[in-house]
Amino acid sequence: MRKLTLDDPMTRSADLVAGNVAKLKELFPEALTEGKIDFDVLKQLLGTAVDEREERYGLNWHGKRRARQLALTPSTGTLRPCPGESVDWDTTRNLFIEGDNLEVLKLLQKSYAGKIKLIYIDPPYNTGKDFVYPDDFQDNLKNYLELTGQVEGGRKLTSNTETSGRFHTDWLNMMYPRLLAARSLLREDGVIMISIDDKELHHLRALCNEIFGEESFVAAVTAVTNMKGRNDKKHVASCHEYLLIYSGQDFVSNGLPLTEEQNAAFKYVDEDGNRYALRDLRKRGGPDRREDRPRMFFPIYWNKATDTCSLERESSTDFEILPRRGDGTDGYWRWGKEKVGKHIKWLKARQSERSGRLDIEHRVYLDPAMERTSKPKSVWLGGEFSSDSGKRALKELLPGDTFDFPKSVDFIRTCVLLGSSDDDIVLDFFAGSATTGQAVMTQNGIDGGRRRYILVQLPEPLDPNNREQRDAAAFCESLGRPPHLSELTKERLRRADKKLNADTSRGTTHAGFRVFKLDSSNIRGWEPNRDNLEKSLLDSVEHIKEERTPDDILYEVLLKLGLELCVPIEQRTIAGKTVHSVGGGVLMACLEEKINRGSVERLALGIAEWHEELAPSGETTCVFRDSAFADDVARSNLAAILEQHGLSKVTSL
Repeated sequence: MRKLTLDDPMTRSADLVAGNVAKLKELFPEALTEGKIDFDVLKQLLGTAVDEREERYGLNWHGKRRARQLALTPSTGTLRPCPGESVDWDTTRNLFIEGDNLEVLKLLQKSYAGKIKLIYIDPPYNTGKDFVYPDDFQDNLKNYLELTGQVEGGRKLTSNTETSGRFHTDWLNMMYPRLLAARSLLREDGVIMISIDDKELHHLRALCNEIFGEESFVAAVTAVTNMKGRNDKKHVASCHEYLLIYSGQDFVSNGLPLTEEQNAAFKYVDEDGNRYALRDLRKRGGPDRREDRPRMFFPIYWNKATDTCSLERESSTDFEILPRRGDGTDGYWRWGKEKVGKHIKWLKARQSERSGRLDIEHRVYLDPAMERTSKPKSVWLGGEFSSDSGKRALKELLPGDTFDFPKSVDFIRTCVLLGSSDDDIVLDFFAGSATTGQAVMTQNGIDGGRRRYILVQLPEPLDPNNREQRDAAAFCESLGRPPHLSELTKERLRRADKKLNADTSRGTTHAGFRVFKLDSSNIRGWEPNRDNLEKSLLDSVEHIKEERTPDDILYEVLLKLGLELCVPIEQRTIAGKTVHSVGGGVLMACLEEKINRGSVERLALGIAEWHEELAPSGETTCVFRDSAFADDVARSNLAAILEQHGLSKVTSL
């Protein structure tokens, strides 16, 4: 039976460096010698693709190397379940995770790598206010626990002012490791959308070009969020923000619903039932004179009796139609003769009501793949996208000014619609006011989707003496909850869930969400007290921390084995002990504190019998609490019986 320790790779988050080396080994096995990369050989294999110049194009700043290393350092933390703070724990597939998003992204790697369809984030804009993500390269988890007051120490938040000399650097050092960790979570057909203002737009785009690849750039959408304009600029009142979009190589946008105007335009239906609109064949706008494209000036003949067009005069009564401009001068057709001949049956003559002149129209078919949708534009304009709309939606659920500049539900719902469908997973690791969660639930109610969300939010402390945080802190107090930003996030999700399920005009969402909280591992590390080594040795006999529950341990095992946090879990009592079956038998776990010799055989045979009933397709891992066994004999007997029944992968912690 293998015993897991805090230093075991299995008890840590995914090792991204080891994964990168494995990919290199698969592509260039000759470049690895005794597990190390020979860069001279690798450069030879890559040839001219290697850039060895000292000066090259790119975005560099102080701390970039350290920020990259921070993203690649595995986490030893865990996520502790909180059913009491959740909604519909047993049935939901949504997650809310309270903690530092960098550590959480690392912990999600094994379970969710390559599974996220849409990432939407609205990261902190670089405003010069307090910065709440001061990463510590040595121990980011300890830094988080200190920052949120969960361990002694604490860290004061520092202002990231423009006069500090590190204004952009600090922001980039915060964003870089998080985007790097998020990249591996995206599916090949996934997409990431990032809201940002003009202060960091160009830095963010350069950052995303490096992380996701310049070829993955889709668009920088301009979103008009405040038609009146904000007077925080000296010369121009800012009325817009940006949505930066990067996608995987297989991404296909879902498009947007057709507007009433578009539906009206595609009013014609051909003999095969395909919808189309009619457009003028004559070139309009820009260079539209005959001399600009002389070969595209030619007559088209129309037979009034048959209402058909041709390139040759077939009857003396045929009307000759030429591409005349509005002032009567010669223009030209949009299509050349060859294309006109190929689609001649699509052409239709129309007489202008104003001038009486004959013009030619051609069919524009609605793409069958976009039958009910249209391509989104690069400017999003409308009251539903405004900051005021976001504030109104939030105040319907939470009183007072609990959040600054919350995003519009319809704005993020549009992102959700464009980038996801069916039962896709949507991730937002700067959850803030939980607009993304509400947007996912709302869109599911509209189109019957079963999308899931994963939201991550730092439990940022709220100061009741700070005028801007006073309402938020007071509301937390009224709920009997600690004054943390994440408490507001959870409460909005609860109220939005209740409101949407009560709205009978839309499909019932029955969403709910599971709450997890970032913490240190349940496995006790070796932390000797030099003043009392005897007590330290006695404490180390129990491998699990005293205050941790069996559920805490079970979900850490799920994370470290790469199982999703909403995977189905069954429970049985075998030989008087509680046994869990996870994912249809992929994991069998008994985390009881005491397993004596007398119950070992019955417990092992019962687990083997249940495993045979479940008949999982893959290999099964069995997990036990190491200190539960009365002695080594009991431990060995249980492992031997399980192995006799095909369960050879047995571990303890």
